[in-house]
Amino acid sequence: MGPVLSRALRVLCVAGAALWAQTTPTLEQRVAELERKVRLLDPSFAAEAAPAGLEERIRLLEAKVEELLGHSAALSPAAQAPAPAPQTPVTAPLQPVSVEGDYQAAGAETRLPVAGYMEAHYNKARGQPGQLDFHRFTLLFGHSFSDRIKFWSELELEHALVEGGEEKGELALEQAYLDFLIAPYFNFRAGMLLTPAGLINERHESPSFNGVERPLVETFIIPSTWRDLGMGVTGDLGRGFRYRGYVMGSLDATGFNAGEGIRGGRSSGFESSFRNPAKALRLEYTGVRRLALGTSFYSGHAGFRLQTVNQRVDVFSFDSRFSRGPFDFRGLFADVWVSRAAELNQALRRQLGFNPNVASRMRGYYFEPAVHALPRRLRTDLILFARYEKYNTQQKMPEGYIPLPQFDRSAWFIGATYKPNADVALKFDYVFNRNASRVVKPLDGINLGIGWWF
Repeated sequence: MGPVLSRALRVLCVAGAALWAQTTPTLEQRVAELERKVRLLDPSFAAEAAPAGLEERIRLLEAKVEELLGHSAALSPAAQAPAPAPQTPVTAPLQPVSVEGDYQAAGAETRLPVAGYMEAHYNKARGQPGQLDFHRFTLLFGHSFSDRIKFWSELELEHALVEGGEEKGELALEQAYLDFLIAPYFNFRAGMLLTPAGLINERHESPSFNGVERPLVETFIIPSTWRDLGMGVTGDLGRGFRYRGYVMGSLDATGFNAGEGIRGGRSSGFESSFRNPAKALRLEYTGVRRLALGTSFYSGHAGFRLQTVNQRVDVFSFDSRFSRGPFDFRGLFADVWVSRAAELNQALRRQLGFNPNVASRMRGYYFEPAVHALPRRLRTDLILFARYEKYNTQQKMPEGYIPLPQFDRSAWFIGATYKPNADVALKFDYVFNRNASRVVKPLDGINLGIGWWF
């Protein structure tokens, strides 16, 4: 299949080059279609997650096609003859077990490659000793049963070590789902799914965002990594519109608290409740060059472990990304509502022995401007950025409860991301933490990190 794959890839390469000359309104759609075809050959290819504009997506497509062409040549008998060494691709090489799936008859079995991402951090709060942490080691495994039935999974080891009875790490299944590809505009997905909310939850690999740690708003207001068992539909409606809609296991209200909001309520697929399944929907628009908009909705009941109350949790978020020349911008707003929060606090006080002071409303937002400081002709990238975050896990309290000012928080991040390769990121940032309390003061800190994916 080597020569067949080589010819097909060369067609993709020629089409990708032709896209540079196109100025019609369908350019975005053509790029998206090429990205879809390349992902059939290499599901780890994630150009759609890149915050850069259309030109950067085309550059990544060209680099990936060159990389796969090099692998196809290695499969062909003609490649046994001596040949000049290929140039180093912009993206890191990936060697799939087989990449013939898109060209076999339906029903034929094809194996897809292993991918992954890793990151290590150094964190030091002012006046405190610094800490080193190999934060994540994540492997992604895929398999194609046919050109219409595909499997993808993500297995993560956090903090380098897992020991029974000690909080030294976590081994977690973050994704494991089957895709049944029916039509571009309508497909079916089932398994362990990431909740389609915000910018980071579904695309949280270190090179895809600035800053050593994930944004605070997308940690405490939209809890990352938020996942559960479920099923649903996905599709590309054309003209830049895409969607994902799932029914999923619900949150567990016994894990809600004042400081982390609904984050502790993630069941993550373990003893989840499907009695009142939650509904999650995300809509995205990329029909305007260099602009990406998204909005997410989530609604579900969370009191399945409580006898007296079964309150509903609603989450709404809106996000945007924009690039112009060397400048990037991204921003996000998120709101969370918890119904019958006063009854929930009373039930949790009886069950747990203390009042968790859960709010009826939580809110957060951030905006992040960035600039690419190096000329585009270079294969390396230096991104200078600043991010302001405002988040309050006690934005509004139920009647009879007083908000605690230490949970009305904000932060400024100033930092840089250096990419010697598109898939490798060396990161630095300094964070200025603030809150509304006159007694409990947060600490500023410095963070260093390195992350990569392949």
